[in-house]
Amino acid sequence: MERPEDQAIVASTLSSQRLVTRAREVLRIEADAITRLIDRIGAPFASACELILACHGRVVVSGMGKSGHIARKLAATLASTGTPAFFVHPAEASHGDLGMVTREDVFIALSNSGRTDELLAILTPVRRQGARLIAMTGDADSPLARAADVHLDARVDKEACPLNLAPTASTTAALALGDALAVALLDARGFGAEDFARSHPGGSLGRRLLTHVRDVMRTGEAVPQVPSGARLTEAILEMSRRRMGMTTVVGPGGELVGVFTDGDLRRLLERTTVLGDLVIDEAMSRTPTTVQADDLAIQAVKLMEDRRITQLPVLDASGRLAGALHLHDLLLARVA
Repeated sequence: MERPEDQAIVASTLSSQRLVTRAREVLRIEADAITRLIDRIGAPFASACELILACHGRVVVSGMGKSGHIARKLAATLASTGTPAFFVHPAEASHGDLGMVTREDVFIALSNSGRTDELLAILTPVRRQGARLIAMTGDADSPLARAADVHLDARVDKEACPLNLAPTASTTAALALGDALAVALLDARGFGAEDFARSHPGGSLGRRLLTHVRDVMRTGEAVPQVPSGARLTEAILEMSRRRMGMTTVVGPGGELVGVFTDGDLRRLLERTTVLGDLVIDEAMSRTPTTVQADDLAIQAVKLMEDRRITQLPVLDASGRLAGALHLHDLLLARVA
């Protein structure tokens, strides 16, 4: 006779198997839904892109319920990839937010059924305003699809929900079709990495592509420097005071003539411990690695990595010393 604990293990195993089977079925259904969209990308999709590319205003995206969540994501993706866009809730649009829509805009309405009351209620005001209408629905014969200038067919054979009720495959298909629209527009606009960085200044890509050496370098009193002809002991004290592991050596016109680092000091001490009579020009490196103030900070990072150094003198366009940069400065700026 089976013990209760054995029965519990069997039940748990069966339950786990059922969960895995159901999850795999959901993914298969949703993958099929996206795959079937491929053959439907054609003239209407191109027309939708052309409408948006010719738009002198904004793309206004709207949807209700789960379609509303997809609409919000589509608006965000468009806005971050070169197509100015925002989301308007259809219910709020009926109570004043429709004032955001102008005749220069393109209005994208998402509804799987194409019969969402809140969207249908604002179609006439949107069209009266003069905005062009793109509908993304799962029913080409729905009122929303018929009213649109362009209809994008996002129909699915069935939902991944076993009851065929909860929006699952349909929202996945709409999400993928929205992404296809945004990326096609991105490509048509020639939107590049630097453009992306400008709309994502707080992200890592934005920091890497928008931060210049001048934005993070040390300047003024924070820059370690001694004049050419200074005693070596003076240079060592300057290195200690500024805590950069180096000091720059400048000529009478402010031009950089050399650099003396803690590595140079260690190598010098291997040869002699008599430092009092030396001048900095006898110990400095006369061909230091440098960066320009207008260089991207990420270029300075790569230079440090390639040369295996942690600090760099920074020059202005005329070759004069403009500042100094330490690896820690780049880390604090979250560039390195």
